[in-house]
Amino acid sequence: MTKYRIAYLMCTAVVVGTGLGAAPPAALRATHVVWPGESIQKAVDAAKPGDTVLLAPGTFHESVKVETPGLTLRGMGRGTVIAPSTKKAADSCSKGGNGVCVLGTKARNVKGVTVASLTVTGFASSGVFAMATDGLTVRNVTAVKNGVWGIAQERSVRGVFRNNTAQDNGDAGLFLANTIKEEAGAADTQGTVIDGNRLQGNRIGVTVRRLRHLTVMHNHVTDNCAGVFVVGDENKPKAGALAVRDNYVARNNKSCPKTERLDALQGSGIVVTGAEDTTVTGNVVRDNAGKSPLSGGVVLFKSFVGVTSDRTHVTDNVLRGNSPADIVNTDQGKGNTFQGNRCRASKPTGLC
Repeated sequence: MTKYRIAYLMCTAVVVGTGLGAAPPAALRATHVVWPGESIQKAVDAAKPGDTVLLAPGTFHESVKVETPGLTLRGMGRGTVIAPSTKKAADSCSKGGNGVCVLGTKARNVKGVTVASLTVTGFASSGVFAMATDGLTVRNVTAVKNGVWGIAQERSVRGVFRNNTAQDNGDAGLFLANTIKEEAGAADTQGTVIDGNRLQGNRIGVTVRRLRHLTVMHNHVTDNCAGVFVVGDENKPKAGALAVRDNYVARNNKSCPKTERLDALQGSGIVVTGAEDTTVTGNVVRDNAGKSPLSGGVVLFKSFVGVTSDRTHVTDNVLRGNSPADIVNTDQGKGNTFQGNRCRASKPTGLC
């Protein structure tokens, strides 16, 4: 037994009685405890599918790459901190400027990994980065002051991102995409959920890029340059078939400069651009104000390549104090509807 490994037997029982034999032994799962000054990566490499790597409170200066299915990487709350190392980057995760990486392969997704109850901060790219995963859970993670994304995932299915805090990251607090490095049609996430997160002080709170079948719900999105972005383009299949519901999106009034792919941002609540069959419902959207082409409460806008959003249904939202209007529709796509919203002003008029 190594210093990282504390093994315990789960649900092992022997049933004794007339006519009953012994129950089959349950799988042996282990918890590997890591203390500050010890290597998280060594514990992860020693772990088997289904094991837990438990991080004690304190600061760990390293990047961690997880490729083992069913592994849980868990801290003991915000006081467990993963921060960059001063040593030369040794693997693809650290070389990419990421804190925690969960990585499958082109041939096979890594299944059932959990990252929970820790802080990742100060990385040049992402606090948590995942690619080619199935059923990844990221919960109660605090991702603060990372250079690009707080928590990011691409080319993955059935993810759950719940009760995380992403604050003061360079781009999106939460960034989910089909693929980052190439042009491709929207990917089916098969029911990924972004639920109950606090997203504050980022360029964008949540970006959902070229994805389908996903729900963004119950998030608290404040003080970013833009709150929620649903982004598509001319590739097929088109982004969409998703829901943005029951979120609180307020005061996203930071000012962010124009980039190669996007206009300057300020005062954008929920933006849908280049997507189809998107439902925006039950949200409270208030006090998002700016002078960007994308400013407003709920905004439908042509994508940067001129693709419209079609069959967007904006229903039963509460919108107040957004400028230039609570609802802004410059898209002119087909089948977009606006019903049951409590708002005061729209562009064009008549949508409230």
